[in-house]
This record gives sequence, C-alpha cells and structure tokens, in this order.
Amino acid sequence: MKKESANTPLPAARTSGYGLLDSISSPADVRALRLEQLPELCADIRRYIIDHLSVNPGHFASSMGAVDIVVALHYVYDTPDDHLFWDVGHQAYAHKILTGRKEAFVNQRKKGGISGFPSPLESPYDTFITGHASNSISAALGRAIADRNTPGREKCKTVAVIGDASISGGLAFEGLNNVANNPNNLLIILNDNEMSIDANVGGLHSYLSELSTSAGYNKWRSKLYNAFRRKGVVTEAGKGRIQRFANSVKSLVSGKQNIFEGLNIRYFGPFDGHDVIKIVKILNDIKNMETPRLLHLHTIKGKGYKPAEENPAKWHAPGLFDPETGEKISKDSKDSPLPWQEVFGRTLVELAKQDERVMGVTAAMPSGTSISRMLEIFPHRTFDVGISEGHAVTFSAGLATGGKRPFTAIYSTFLQRAYDNIVNDVCIQGLPVTFCIDRAGLVGEDGVTHHGLLDIAYLRCIPNMKVAAPSDEETLRNLMFTSLHSEGPMAIRYPRGKATTKCWQTEMKVIEIGRGRTIDVHEDSDIAVLTVGPLLHEAKKAVESLKTKGIKTDLYDMIWIKPLDTALLEEIAANHKTIITVEDGIITGGFGTAVTEWCRDNHIDIEVITLGAPDSWVAHGTVAELRHDCGYDASGIESTILSLVKKES
Repeated sequence: MKKESANTPLPAARTSGYGLLDSISSPADVRALRLEQLPELCADIRRYIIDHLSVNPGHFASSMGAVDIVVALHYVYDTPDDHLFWDVGHQAYAHKILTGRKEAFVNQRKKGGISGFPSPLESPYDTFITGHASNSISAALGRAIADRNTPGREKCKTVAVIGDASISGGLAFEGLNNVANNPNNLLIILNDNEMSIDANVGGLHSYLSELSTSAGYNKWRSKLYNAFRRKGVVTEAGKGRIQRFANSVKSLVSGKQNIFEGLNIRYFGPFDGHDVIKIVKILNDIKNMETPRLLHLHTIKGKGYKPAEENPAKWHAPGLFDPETGEKISKDSKDSPLPWQEVFGRTLVELAKQDERVMGVTAAMPSGTSISRMLEIFPHRTFDVGISEGHAVTFSAGLATGGKRPFTAIYSTFLQRAYDNIVNDVCIQGLPVTFCIDRAGLVGEDGVTHHGLLDIAYLRCIPNMKVAAPSDEETLRNLMFTSLHSEGPMAIRYPRGKATTKCWQTEMKVIEIGRGRTIDVHEDSDIAVLTVGPLLHEAKKAVESLKTKGIKTDLYDMIWIKPLDTALLEEIAANHKTIITVEDGIITGGFGTAVTEWCRDNHIDIEVITLGAPDSWVAHGTVAELRHDCGYDASGIESTILSLVKKES
C-alpha cells in the first residue's frame, strides 16, 4: 500500500484479494479446509487485519497474536453450537472475520458498524458480551453447566479463552476455584503472551513464565486412570482424591507445584500458540474429556507484524499507520493541547515533589492514565497492581491509614468493579483517597462496555464522598491540589481525549469545596445553563450562537457535583424560570438529578431540564457523534433552549 502524507487519510482497505480468506464466510468453510492449509489462512487473516486497522484503528497487537488460536478453535469445534467465551475481547478480530463479518469489518468501531468487541446482539457466534477482563471462566462455567443440564445439549462443548494478564484478576480466581466443584467439560485456554497493555506485574505472571509440564506424563496418567476405572479401582466419587494424589506425584517428579492441578483442573502445556496444526491436534486430543482442563499456549503479541512484535505496548491500539513501514499517522498538530490524562500525570509528579506522602496507584493502566510519569521518577511510591481494581482501592485505603495520600487513577468503566471497596474500605472510614477517574463520560469507538457514564450516579450517593469535574486543565490541577490539602475521599472525573488549552501549567491553589463559578450572565435572562466538566465548552458555543439570535442565556460552571454549591443554586433559582443541567453521564441519578432533588427538598418551584446520556445503553461511534445523538453537544443544548423559548413565546 502506498505511503501517504500525515495530512492525507489512507484509502479504505479492500475486502478481497486475501487468498484462502476470500472463500471463508463462516466457520463451516474453515472446517472444510485441509489441516495443512490452516497456516496459509492464518497468514491471510493477519494481512487482512493489518490492512484494515491501518486505516480504521482498533486493538491491533492482541488480535494479531491470537489468530492461530482462533483458527484452530473454529476448525475443531462446531461453533456456534459449541461455545467460545472471550476474555476482554481485544483478541477476537479474527473470530469476527471468520464468523460472517469479514465485509462488515471495514466499519468496525464506527457508528452503525460492528462493535470492536464480541456481542451476542451482533452474532450467534458471540456467546457472551466482553470488554472487561477476567470474566470468561465464570461465564463459560455457567454455560457449560447449563448445557449439561439441558436435554439435547449435554454434549455441547464450552471453551473460555483468557490472557495471562486477565487470569490474574480476582474474578478469574473465583471462577477457577469453582471449576472443579461441579461436573463440567470446560476447556480453559490460557493465551500467555507475557504482556498486557503495559508490562504484566505480580507473582502469577512470574509463575506462568516458568510453568512447564510433561506431555508424556499426561499420556501415562490418562492411560493409568482409564485402566483403573475399567477395573473398578477408581469410582467417580473417588476421582478427586486420585487427582490430588496424582498431582502430588507430578509435583514431586517435576519439582514444580502446578497451581491449576492443585485446583483439580487438568493442565496441558505450555505449547507454541502459533503452531496452528499442533494446536488443532492437541484440541482434538482433549476435546472430549469430561473434566475441566486448561491448555497453556505461549503467543507473541503483534505476531506477524515486526513493529508490533518489537513494541507491543505501543501497538495495543496504535491508531492510523502505514502498513508497509509501521510509521504512525497522527492527525494532531504539535500545537494541540495535551490529553487530559497527561495533565493529570504531570501534575501528580509536581505534587509528589512537593509532598512525600503522595502515592500513585493504578490497575494495569500506567501508560493509559499517565501515572507512568510518576513511576519513572518515584518508582517506590508508584504502584501498578494489575487487573485488580478492587485491590487497587483497598490497597489505597491501606496506604491512607498509614498517613499516605494515594491518588488512584482508574478508568471510570473499570472503577465500577471496585464499588464495594470504595464504600466499605474507603468511604465508611473517611480515608483521604483521591480517585482520579479517567475516561469519564462517552469514550467513543470502544462503545458500550467502556463508556464512563455511571460514575456520577454511583458515587454521589455515597456518604463522605466528594465528587468534582473540572472544565479545564487549571481546574483539574487545583482540584488535585485541593484534595491533597483536605480530608476524606474525593473523586475527580475527566474525559478521554485532548484537554482545552496549551498554557495550563499554572501555580496550583486550594479551591473552595462545593463552590462553582459564574461564566456568563445577562440582565433579564430567564434560562440558566449549569454544566459540570468540559461540556462547559459545548455550552459556551451554544450560548454564543444564541446571542446572535437575540436570546440571552446565563452560564455557570458548577465544578462540584457533591457537595453542590447551594448558595449559587439559591441565587440562580431566584433569578430564572428554567434551569438546564448538562453532564457527560447518565441522567438517571446524575448531576441533573441532584439539582432537581435540591429544588424539591427546598420547595423551590422551578423547571429543571436535564441533558446527558439517556437511560439506555449507548453504542459506539466518535465522541462527537454520540454526544450529538444524546443531545448534549452544542447543537443539542442550543436546540433545547430554542424549543423552550418557542414554547414560552
């Protein structure tokens, strides 16, 4: 493909001309191939992914690394009657391409196109929705047991695919702990690439890197068990005891303790996860085993594309790139404002230099949250705990009991996983943990599982919690500084994407908690627009446009969702007929609800119109497209006000 300039978008990728892949429209077509053709098909799929993701960005390295596993699974298993459960879903592009969505892949992650993640609403081959890590084992176990107890489906097979980072999550351990408690035929495939978005951390990662087993031992063990069972020496009731004894013998012989077989899960591997013919043979060998088992496959993230193999972290979701050279193609100019998370990361370093109590905590997202900035300078005061959001929050609470001031940076959608920890371990004790909530609001192309629309609603109802949303970089810095110099928990939410200004590194100051600010007021204005967060700038556009139409609208940046600026609200209510609230979150239980409740509780008879995300799931598209659809971009705000004026005239 010809290289283009940075200012010229690359042409759309073709959907034909990919060898064997051109003849594939369903997994049945894959199963019709000869075994020796599968490596060629894998190569064709990788070319297809490279060409398409170079012009329509998505999750690149993970999907490239899992191609051989995907092909082998659809070759061996009778999907969709047999069920595949994907963990996170970053690795499932080959699965989508092989299951009737090859042409639709051109518009994946675009508004109206297919999702970037598996979804049962999209295809019968997608058994379970994905997007958050560590759930595949639990979900697959439930389906395996459901099929086992459904007449006519007893022989259906169930496979859970999980990565080495995801398997370190607490939910994965809960699933593993229950796998052997009930009869099932679940196969767990551990896709071990020794890499998540950032480098893997923790003892389990080190363990997986060294784990090995003997194929000869497994063959010997199976023969011996079957012989004993035929002679009546082993019964089903005594199977568990025999398994535990055999596992002990294996540990003694190999000199290694196998954590999976310690849980009575048969372990096979590790094997080369890119030898598709070998994987097929192994899957056929273990396919009909009536016992839970785990197949450990080593893979390379970004396999088949040298730049991604050499730097998988940067190629997790690389954006536009030239497929021939690997050169990234950026639409941003050098004068563009920094991303919000970068402002957070640099400010955190400043705070850490000022105050040795400052600690940084994140859950597998040091680069995504820019807490990596602090990790470089203060490695002993910065902690990446892996895909363990609940632990991250409780760990932060423990730091706070020791006099530290943790700033815990987690994406809004992932913080949902730690709700009980926020309530019980932080807020009941009133501990000074600062939750820096990245990707708050609509996030765009990652879609429904990644939008951060619920945090306002689920945080503002917690006693002791303070919740704020800055509209600009200076306010974000001041909120972080204020949190460091105040007591109790505090949440600061900010969105994905670029911030607003280039000159943001001003001297930080403590701002009054629960105090908003007046942006633009006029005499004789009956309408007040109240915003929280960067939507202030959308509201400014609407207000300026309305001025040209002779409509006066007052504008306020409330900053604080909890506690509300009640003094300012009293002033607003006394001088206006209508309040319009604007938030980048779900309306139900959100900022607008808080304002409405305050008016009701104070017997103030004023109309409150709330703009924000609807009480329904929002799909994928660009942030601008989705804000427009939800009615809270500049045109949506203006339209709401024009309708109100028209109704009153």
